[in-house]
Amino acid sequence: MSWPVPQPGLVIRYSYLWERKAREGIEEGAKDRPCAIVLVLLREGDAPIVRVLPVTHSEPADPADALEIPLPTKRRLGLDSDRSWVVLTEANDFIWPGPDLRPAVSGDLSSAAYGMLPPGFVKALRERLTDRWRKADTKAVSRTE
Repeated sequence: MSWPVPQPGLVIRYSYLWERKAREGIEEGAKDRPCAIVLVLLREGDAPIVRVLPVTHSEPADPADALEIPLPTKRRLGLDSDRSWVVLTEANDFIWPGPDLRPAVSGDLSSAAYGMLPPGFVKALRERLTDRWRKADTKAVSRTE
């Protein structure tokens, strides 16, 4: 098995590093979590750079800061049934596949992917993110070594 092909809308298992932890000098994520790929930068002769947004169970104080994942989508992806949000205020950038991509099944690299978000959800995510990026309202932590 090989790593999944990165593409916007793919939800992966990744050791996400929160921006506040990176500011404290921490270099590793505390736990593996679902993250949504929102950007793939293809580079000729080099591995792609990927931007991911974290998925969390913590409801945002400001609804504009995250987009809730519908329960049917969570079920299809094999995630738990608790409410979850894709955070829009921060991201991690890394060279694909990178050391922080985590297979769910040892030895099965393809198990690092939960599956794709629905096109309508990806469109809404993209629109909300584009607005935030224009306002420079999203922070990105570069995990590229």
